[in-house]
Amino acid sequence: MGVVTFPGSLDDRDAQRAVRLAGAEPVALWHRDTSLHQVDAVILPGGFSYGDYLRCGAIARFSPVMETVIEQARAGLPVLGICNGFQVLCESHLLPGALTRNDHLHFICRDQRLRVENADTAWTADYTAGQEITIPLKNGEGGYVADERTLDELEAEGRVVFRYLDGNPNGSRRDIAGVSNAAGNVVGLMPHPEHAVESLTGPGTDGLGFFTSVLKKMVAAS
Repeated sequence: MGVVTFPGSLDDRDAQRAVRLAGAEPVALWHRDTSLHQVDAVILPGGFSYGDYLRCGAIARFSPVMETVIEQARAGLPVLGICNGFQVLCESHLLPGALTRNDHLHFICRDQRLRVENADTAWTADYTAGQEITIPLKNGEGGYVADERTLDELEAEGRVVFRYLDGNPNGSRRDIAGVSNAAGNVVGLMPHPEHAVESLTGPGTDGLGFFTSVLKKMVAAS
């Protein structure tokens, strides 16, 4: 399972550790790589790729590795974008919408309750629809926005994957915390499942299911 590092990535090693805890082997991918080295899935981690210049994720979208990620994601490769990775996926048009400045204009960092709305994606099969989980949230530009037609399509097609509970932390439209593409192989969300894989260092292990879900899909496909 590949984990991409961009200049400014912060959570790439956390994502690699989560992959190991799930039972898979993480493969470090560099932003200049043009090959994905035959990985079966890719994670775009959180952080501040390229210093968040222009817009969050706007420069990362044009990195050499993303050209390959975009091509293979459209062919069915499972891709997970976490926080900044979600922003990169939106900038790459692998996912609809955009992430804007939190409506209260402050950085937020807290353990966040979510409801799993779609357990049929490559990254959520180990959850059940309606399940409530808690994983950390930390962002300054996490407000998910899209036009009403796009939001209606996401709702109708079951592509809202996670929704915020206990109050909207950043002004995201319709309390949306994460979405998928139509095929369900590409998922993006603002909260950080890689920070909830060990009881010692997180609010529990609710995030581990992301990584075990895609691992089972990888094994089934092999």
